[in-house]
Amino acid sequence: MRAVVQRVSSASVTVHGTVVDQVGEGLLVLVGATHGDSPATAAELARKVHELRILTGERSCAETGAGLLVVSQFTLYGDTRKGRRPSWSAAAPGDVAEPLVDAVVAALRQRGATVATGVFGAQMQVALVNDGPFTVLVDV
Repeated sequence: MRAVVQRVSSASVTVHGTVVDQVGEGLLVLVGATHGDSPATAAELARKVHELRILTGERSCAETGAGLLVVSQFTLYGDTRKGRRPSWSAAAPGDVAEPLVDAVVAALRQRGATVATGVFGAQMQVALVNDGPFTVLVDV
């Protein structure tokens, strides 16, 4: 699994003109799954993200209680090495990826995190105020 993690002052997800979820200070976590990922992979990604020390003062969401907005993002596995059109073959299909993204959310919540989410498979508008800006890639 792979995540792009951005430290935010605020972030929200809108679907069909309605804000479906949002967070204040914390992390926006774009999550992608690939073939071979498992619930154990999802739990490890959740642990890494929750304990990632990128908030103010080199603290983590685990330490501060800051919220996380988790949004599924199959495009994280887009391959642009050949041609002008990305290949999505490395991205897990929706029926595989959705339970894995749900497992990341569940593992974060089990750790005591406050988690907001996007809507899997929906056309979403993600708004954020990137604090720093600070963005990291997390692979497991």
